[in-house]
Amino acid sequence: MIRLSTIIEIFESEFLAQYQDRLLPSHRHALAALKRCRTALSPRMQAQCVECDQQRFVPHSCGHRLCPHCQHHESQQWLERQLGKQVPGAYCLLTFTLPAEFRGLAFAHQRTLYALLMQCSWETLRTFSLNDKQLQGTPGAVAVLHTHSRRLDYHPHVHLVMPAAAIDAKRRLWRTKTGKNQGKGGAYLFSHKALAKVFRAKLLAALVQAGLTLPRCHPQKWVIDCKHVGSGEKALVYLGRYLYRGVLQEKDILACEKGQVTFRYRNGKTRKPEIRTLSGADFLWLLLRHVLPKGFRRARNFGFLHPNSKRLIRLLHLLFKLNPSPALAIVRKRPPLRCPSCGGEMRIVRTRILSLLSPPYPPDASTEALVM
Repeated sequence: MIRLSTIIEIFESEFLAQYQDRLLPSHRHALAALKRCRTALSPRMQAQCVECDQQRFVPHSCGHRLCPHCQHHESQQWLERQLGKQVPGAYCLLTFTLPAEFRGLAFAHQRTLYALLMQCSWETLRTFSLNDKQLQGTPGAVAVLHTHSRRLDYHPHVHLVMPAAAIDAKRRLWRTKTGKNQGKGGAYLFSHKALAKVFRAKLLAALVQAGLTLPRCHPQKWVIDCKHVGSGEKALVYLGRYLYRGVLQEKDILACEKGQVTFRYRNGKTRKPEIRTLSGADFLWLLLRHVLPKGFRRARNFGFLHPNSKRLIRLLHLLFKLNPSPALAIVRKRPPLRCPSCGGEMRIVRTRILSLLSPPYPPDASTEALVM
């Protein structure tokens, strides 16, 4: 398997020379973190066996959200929290896509536009739910921001997993949406054309209010996709896969030779694997364009799925006799570190031990890059 740190080591100089003027501090931080992740340059942790007191030193993971083999535990924890909030009702996966004409504006004002994209997507669904004859209440949704297509091109869009249900706070009623298409793979939630019109109006108004200049030409018709996803488990697993662990897995990097990098991806339409080859510098830029602003939360819960609604979720589970345990069984626990001598469990007793080869982190790097 070709490691990302190896690719960075080979092409870093060429990349910096070619893309020097486009790099943000967050890009440089990501590049430094990914280059050192679990290598001789990274700090060490001291682990001790609880059985035989054997000690060993293991390298820290970088903990960066773009790293393809870090934060697996955090991803699993997020998935466990979402599966524990499942409610009765059919689930839908809705995708709100930013038109191509706005991508330049989005990249130049990432923090502002990403936040508006997520908020306007939710406000659109909330408006439709309140006005729907069957729902007439506030819905709940799990939203995850993606900035990439399957080819890893810059393509900002928001996925929302939403049950066809709502809470009427005034009457204290729980309502679910039913219909002839429910449960047959084509559950009708809202008209995607109507959603697109309202979403377009809300986002354009929000951009103007934020003081951003709209592109001179942009489409009148926007695209929103809505599909039935059963109980929502598979959709949440899909979103969790790209939440903390980068946009490309190292197993999909097929070759690094003759100044070029080849990786594999799956075509969204044909569902078949395809390959893409780029120069090493262009490949690194393709990845780094998806580094999010520092501290930006790409996963958010809205409505009755907000973290403040834990008591409500427990009440719904009790009233409808819903047990989330079977769904939680798909979450894999973090494997313990085993002693190479006796096979016993090892515990971390000391962290952030600098290696003699470890240079200091750049000034903009946070200590979060050093945690396990």
